[in-house]
Order: sequence, then structure tokens, then C-alpha cells
Amino acid sequence: MPAEWEKQSAVQLTLPNEHTDWAPILPEITAVYEEMKREISKREPLIIVDDIPHNDTWARDHGFITVEESPAAGQPSTIILLDFCFNGWGGKFPAELDNALNRRLYEQGLMKGTYEPHLDFVLEGGSIESDGKGTVFTTRCCLMAPHRNQPLTQEEIEERLKEYLGAERIVWLNHGSLIGDDTDGHIDTLVRIAPDDTLLYTGGDEEHPDLLEMEKELQGLRTCGDRPYRLLRLPLPRPIYDSGERSEVRGERLPATYANYLVINGAVLVPTYDQPDLDEEAMRTIGEAFPDREIIGIDCRAVIKQHGSLHCCTMQYY
Repeated sequence: MPAEWEKQSAVQLTLPNEHTDWAPILPEITAVYEEMKREISKREPLIIVDDIPHNDTWARDHGFITVEESPAAGQPSTIILLDFCFNGWGGKFPAELDNALNRRLYEQGLMKGTYEPHLDFVLEGGSIESDGKGTVFTTRCCLMAPHRNQPLTQEEIEERLKEYLGAERIVWLNHGSLIGDDTDGHIDTLVRIAPDDTLLYTGGDEEHPDLLEMEKELQGLRTCGDRPYRLLRLPLPRPIYDSGERSEVRGERLPATYANYLVINGAVLVPTYDQPDLDEEAMRTIGEAFPDREIIGIDCRAVIKQHGSLHCCTMQYY
């Protein structure tokens, strides 16, 4: 499984419309998607999913996960398009249309690669993070959550991840969660792998003590070469609360995080939340990990109203 910063062929966006949960704030969220489209299309092609019926817009979790098959001597590598089951994060939300998207995109010739279905196994793109060298990070609270892959054990899930993703090592994190998170602890809201054995991670506070425990856990990790990781701490945005469009409980805290950035060819798109000091700190820190790329902020206050952020809206292909 390639690292996200490797050369990409395209990025997928699945667009909001009046038939999705975005209907109450459709103009607001559409403006965010237009900004993402502008920045991405400057640097690489876009795959826009619009006319095909879909339940929601989280391309990270219903899109293909791509892996690269090592070529025989003198032959080009092959891209494998892995189609896993998406079940609405353990049956929390309808997903039958989203779960059919990949096959339809492939049949229309929009996706280039070898189609490989694994629809008997639930796996969301936001739940795994690869360094491109054989190590994949994930969280126990997500992959072992109810209504995903029971009765498989952790060992059985790990073997499948190694087989499907070509991984040599699975790093399971025991800690890390955000208030308001629907995903049961997706890794892309918590810890992101960057070049040179760097980990960017969401810092904790008194309301998120589990993130402080996660920080201690990361400090104890070692690379395949038995070296400590370089750790870069991202600030936790100040609390942002739901205004009531989605939740029955007004004032629900939303899971804002700076770790949910997207690496594209030549740039990193970083979610911002109209908190200039923290937005700037997060962009500066991410710039330390990606010094050769332009760092671009995208206001994602509208996106987190549906409990996701920028990375969740996108899926890159190689």
C-alpha cells in the first residue's frame, strides 16, 4: 500500500446533493467542495462522483483502497483496486448505495487498475495509514468495534490486512478518540505517517485524556529499524459545537482535528476552523513534515457539521 505522499494519478470527490444529509447546509458545503476541487485540479486529475446515486460523500471510506503489485523484472507495476465492504461505520448509517459505487465506477471505465473485490470484509480507508514501506497503522477501537468484522479475532484481522495490503507489520494503537467521532477512532483523525519516519498526531487535553495516553504510546513506538519515530504534535482545535442541523441534541461537540489533512501532488490541504492561531500552528507543523510542498488551508467548519473533515471527503489513487 503506497504512502499518501507518493505520486498520485487522481483524487476522488463524491459530491453533496439534496438527497444526502448535507441538504440543510448544501450551499455552505458545496462552497467547501468547490475550493477543494480548485486546489486539487491545479495539481492532478479529479474523479467526480455526482450522477451515480450515493448515500453520503465520504469517499475516504467508500472509495477503492489501492495497492501496488511488485512487477516482474523489466515489467511495469500493477495497480490493484481493492473493493472492501463499507457498512456505514458499523451500521450507524445507511450505506447500500455507497457500497455499490466502486463496482459502478470500475464498470464505467473511470478507474484504472485490476478490480479485486473483498466485500466480505469491512475496511474503511480512514481506518488505516501506510508508510509505503510495509508498515500500516490502525486502531483497536475501530477495527475491533462491534458490527464490523466479528467474530474475527484481532490476529485474524491482522492476517487479512497483511494479505490484502501487502503489509509486513501492523501497528495497533490502544488509545485515541475524539468527542463526537462517528468512526470509532479512525487513525486519520489521530495519527498520520509522514516521510522520514515522522508521525503527526493530535494532542490531548483535560477533555481528551485518551489522547494524552496515545501520546505516551507513540513515544514508545519504534520503526522497523528499531529507532524512535520523529513526533510532531498537532494542536487540538478549541471546541466547536453543533448548531442543531444534524443532532437531536443541540450543542454537541464536533470532532474537529488538524490530522485530517490530504497530501496531494506538490501540496498538502489542511483543514482549518477559523481559529487563526491554532490554524497557523497546525499548518506550520504540517509544513515541517512536508517541507517540499505548498501548505494550503481549507475552511472545514461546514464539513465537521457531519462529523468528518477534509481527508474524509477524499480518496487518492496512484
